[in-house]
Amino acid sequence: MRTGTKDFINQWLFKYQTTVFRYERLSSIVTSFVAIVLVIFEYGFYLEKTDMLFIRSIIPFLFFVYITNYILRIIFTNYRWNYIKSTWVEGSFLALITFIGLFHFFVGFHFDPESNANYRHFLFGALVFLVLVESTKASVILSQFKIKPSTTFIFSFIFLILFGTFCLMLPKSTIGETSMNFLDALFTSVSASCVTGLAVVDTGQYFTEKGQLVILLLAQLGGIGIVSFATFFATFMSKGVSLKHKTIIQDVLSSEDLSSATGLLRKVIFLTLLIEILGAIAIFFAWDSSLEFNSMTQKVCYSIFHSVSAFCNAGFSLFPDSLNTSITGDDTTRFFHHGIIDLRHMYGLHMVIGIIIIFGSFGFTTIEEIFSPKKIKDRLKNPWKKYSIGTSISLYSTIILIIVGMLTVFFLEIDSLREDRSLVESLIAAFFQSVTTRTAGFNSMDFGSMRPATILVMIFLMFIGAAPGSTGGGIKSSTFYLLLLSSIGIIRGQERIVVRKRTISDDNIKRSYSIFMFALIYNMVALFILSITELDNPNIDILPLIFEQISAFGTAGLSMGITGELSSIGKVVIILSMYIGRVGTLTLALALSSTVNTNSFKYPEAHVMVG
Repeated sequence: MRTGTKDFINQWLFKYQTTVFRYERLSSIVTSFVAIVLVIFEYGFYLEKTDMLFIRSIIPFLFFVYITNYILRIIFTNYRWNYIKSTWVEGSFLALITFIGLFHFFVGFHFDPESNANYRHFLFGALVFLVLVESTKASVILSQFKIKPSTTFIFSFIFLILFGTFCLMLPKSTIGETSMNFLDALFTSVSASCVTGLAVVDTGQYFTEKGQLVILLLAQLGGIGIVSFATFFATFMSKGVSLKHKTIIQDVLSSEDLSSATGLLRKVIFLTLLIEILGAIAIFFAWDSSLEFNSMTQKVCYSIFHSVSAFCNAGFSLFPDSLNTSITGDDTTRFFHHGIIDLRHMYGLHMVIGIIIIFGSFGFTTIEEIFSPKKIKDRLKNPWKKYSIGTSISLYSTIILIIVGMLTVFFLEIDSLREDRSLVESLIAAFFQSVTTRTAGFNSMDFGSMRPATILVMIFLMFIGAAPGSTGGGIKSSTFYLLLLSSIGIIRGQERIVVRKRTISDDNIKRSYSIFMFALIYNMVALFILSITELDNPNIDILPLIFEQISAFGTAGLSMGITGELSSIGKVVIILSMYIGRVGTLTLALALSSTVNTNSFKYPEAHVMVG
């Protein structure tokens, strides 16, 4: 009898399952949209007290809808216990919200004024979490649409950029009575999302803490990729990952195996957060005692901001002239003490940030292979075991390029370095500038006073950029390495390119040449346009313009001081350069190209005179 009753109930529920799920899906979308609007109004606008009370009165109803929808999904799903196990994180969180709501309603517990703000932040944070859960469910449906993974990847950045632009234009994001104009907000959002670091305003002085938090989140999401975070969140929430997600992650992380892409992603996310946390702790203790923060909270926030900015190679700093800042406390509204703020000579800080930058520029697969506990354990058992070819190329090319840049800066700029630095301090300054030039965007020296020869070498380093699968830009160090080997091989008459008894495939070589040609042609076109748009500006010469363009394309974020003086069209060109440099010229070309017919057949060979 019980079995019959159970079957009858299940049949009745199955009859209305599609309708209930449809309305549940619709109500979740509407609720999430309302939640986003409430969060934006709460933290983005200056509201009257009545408006604030009205917004906060809606929150319990939103939670009620989320909880009700979850219960309905459990009731009407076919395999209830499996569903509960697969969504235990969401279920546990909603149970916690339910407990807090019931406790608050029946017990009548009132929070004191000091903790009231924390409780409010918790409620809005809970809303944001639930919106992320709903967004993850929507992203899993991605595989149902016939869209190229490369197209999905580039449009994810466009979405992130536009959302960041909107957030930066909110009144509470900037200091002062007027909001940021659209073009400057777009420029800043692109620079943060594409982890570049070029800025048209002083980040530390112009933006409020909320605006700085937006920039930090854009850099974090842009560094690893918003699709990567969505995929990680989906696996964490046990929502499953589509094949298209895996393909995108494989491209982002330069993973060789599609099946292991999501596993690698989880390791990468945890290693990223671990390095950023350890980096923030190291930066916290690296601040010189002469720099007096207003509070411990400010010191912690500044440490976290610069750690994330360094690892993501974003290059944003909360000081007026990055790490080349040397001012008094009277010159900034952020520090109430009247002491000297001299980051220029904080060499311990430079070394810490430089090391964090190097970790970020290695590439995620390299980081996982070198620093994952399993690989370290295997390395201890077999110290002579070699790294994979990709990791070896990333590791050795990074070291070589850092040394080349360091020696260049040291010997060409020795006069300016030794003016107020010892020999060791000069070497540290040259090392830091070489590290950050390739993609990071911090500076501890004045680029406007450097020799043209030094600037040319730095342009070369910025064009190469970081390792593949990293947060950096440029054509990538492995691309340059393969181009170099291929060119030498052609001159020597070699039929194949061999590295460590392994043949480099023709596809890799062709891809490297394609990336190089796309990058070269695009930068030439961009420079041609900039030379026209900035022609009437007497403060901008051609060398700073080339430096600015290559810095934008390589997402290096360094400037010779002309970013804020660019015309509107010039800023648009730099915006496009930062975006294309981040998503990759080849990725953009593949996304925009249509499918071509195979050309596996072969015509008679023709010989063309070259050289």
